[in-house]
Amino acid sequence: MEIKVGIVHGPREIVLESEETAADVEAAFGKAVAEGAVLTLTDDRGRKVLIPAARIAYLELGQEAARRVGFGAL
Repeated sequence: MEIKVGIVHGPREIVLESEETAADVEAAFGKAVAEGAVLTLTDDRGRKVLIPAARIAYLELGQEAARRVGFGAL
């Protein structure tokens, strides 16, 4: 699933692909905002992105199962 995070006063958004579900990301975001903590997201390669909840302008969640484009059997 593609996750886009807009940062307050930031020129670009953070974009990452994650294997987490939309419900899990939404719950983690809600908890981080309520506690004023850090939102921790893990991408599909295992790297972690830490974002202070107070600096998040918006969070956009894409489709959980993106369509693959191309030729060949997978």
